[in-house]
Amino acid sequence: MRKLSLVEDQAIQARIAYIAGAEIFDRLFAGIRFDEIDGNLLFAIASDEDCAAEIEDEFSHQLGVVATHILAQSVDVVVVLPKVLQ
Repeated sequence: MRKLSLVEDQAIQARIAYIAGAEIFDRLFAGIRFDEIDGNLLFAIASDEDCAAEIEDEFSHQLGVVATHILAQSVDVVVVLPKVLQ
């Protein structure tokens, strides 16, 4: 398992903001942190349970593609946990 750097975290956030648009990004991704990668799993921490579930349902594929490109490592699964469960 490897912790993502601040630059990697912010790069993923910037790309997904471009894809999702400002309004959706502000609603869902406010306070998100892309935290660790373990093999092909990317772990993210969202602000609450509802946001985590919606991000996983609606954006996991896009996040996997973006993270694969930025991290230069295959990301097949994105796990988004609410901040209270981290």
